[in-house]
Amino acid sequence: MSVTEPPPAPPSGRGALQKREARLAWGLLFPTIAIVSMVVILPLLAIFWISFKPVGLADLRPTVPVVRESLRGSGGDLRLEYRVRNTSQDKVITGVTLSDTLPPDLVVTDVPAPCVLSAGLFECDFGMLEAGFNERLILPLTFSGDEDALEDLLEGSEPIMTGEADNILTNAEFTFENFIRIFDADEFWEVMWVTLFYTVFGTIGALVMGLFAAMLLNKSFRGQGILRGLYLFPYVAPVIAVAFTWVTLFDPFSGSANALLIQMGVTDEAINFFGQRPLALIMVTVFEIWRYFPLSFLFILARMQSIDSDMYEAADMDGASPFQKFWYLSLPMLVGILSVLFLLRFIWTFNKFDDIFLLTGGNAGTRTLTVNVYEQAFAISNIGAGAAVAVVIFGCLILFAAFFFRFISREEGL
Repeated sequence: MSVTEPPPAPPSGRGALQKREARLAWGLLFPTIAIVSMVVILPLLAIFWISFKPVGLADLRPTVPVVRESLRGSGGDLRLEYRVRNTSQDKVITGVTLSDTLPPDLVVTDVPAPCVLSAGLFECDFGMLEAGFNERLILPLTFSGDEDALEDLLEGSEPIMTGEADNILTNAEFTFENFIRIFDADEFWEVMWVTLFYTVFGTIGALVMGLFAAMLLNKSFRGQGILRGLYLFPYVAPVIAVAFTWVTLFDPFSGSANALLIQMGVTDEAINFFGQRPLALIMVTVFEIWRYFPLSFLFILARMQSIDSDMYEAADMDGASPFQKFWYLSLPMLVGILSVLFLLRFIWTFNKFDDIFLLTGGNAGTRTLTVNVYEQAFAISNIGAGAAVAVVIFGCLILFAAFFFRFISREEGL
């Protein structure tokens, strides 16, 4: 009785061809990875770097010594003036030197300290310029030629100024002052609550409204294409146009909404929809739902139309109600796309800035973290604090993404 030997096991590891293909694949992907890294990772690292530094708008301009040359007087009172100044009011510039080549026919009668004139080369060694330094060097001179020609000669030879100053953006000085200032502020937790309210209810509202719109258009009827196009209008319209329309529509003095409510007897006086708490926050959240439900509508409708209709026919034969068909047949099929949409819409809404800024400017209790970034960085010129708030936003989104992929996506099989 012969025993059949089992086939030889495949060799472990990758072969030479697979290794070459892997190297080729990584080589082809490297330019894309490098570009993405430069576009995404480097700005992100820069924000983290700035968040630990006390940087203001004035610090974005490097501190350098500045010199301005001008010819003053005429005739026997001719003089050459150099105005030397330090552009910073709080930083010292070291190693400051000034050099300029003077015309050969120019005779300087007096050279101020700490400058020397040798063979037409005017040089000064200031050493260090204190913060806010601003002085004039006056050189009395005589010139036998045309003074207009002298001015042209001086303009042709620009003075050269050198010096070095500490740059807060590149030095090794770090501080937690920005984060301490943010978390110690009484308004921070209010801003966080407003952000969460706006994000959660705006995201859920857009999904629910998109689901409802998809259910309405899941059946074929006359004019379906026109209605789909109308549904997409809030999403494709320019945000500045629709925001201005909403502000005008709900204006307390000339808005159509207030006029209609007063005529219907709903209210006795005009309502300031975007100017009073907590109505302003509710209105910007409703605007968020109205503007971005079309995106959810498109994805949900596409998923619903891919569901096999045999299940619904079987449910009809069993006498299932419309709600039962939705709850037990449609909804389980839509959970995956709804989870993905919730993740994307949550991140996008959490980062939303332009809608709130155009509607209320962050006033009347509608200041979110993104609006706070703008106010810290540009309204009060504290770039470091604005970057710190941006880091807080990044941390919140990382925590949300980790929670989503750890619990929600695992339950839904994503």
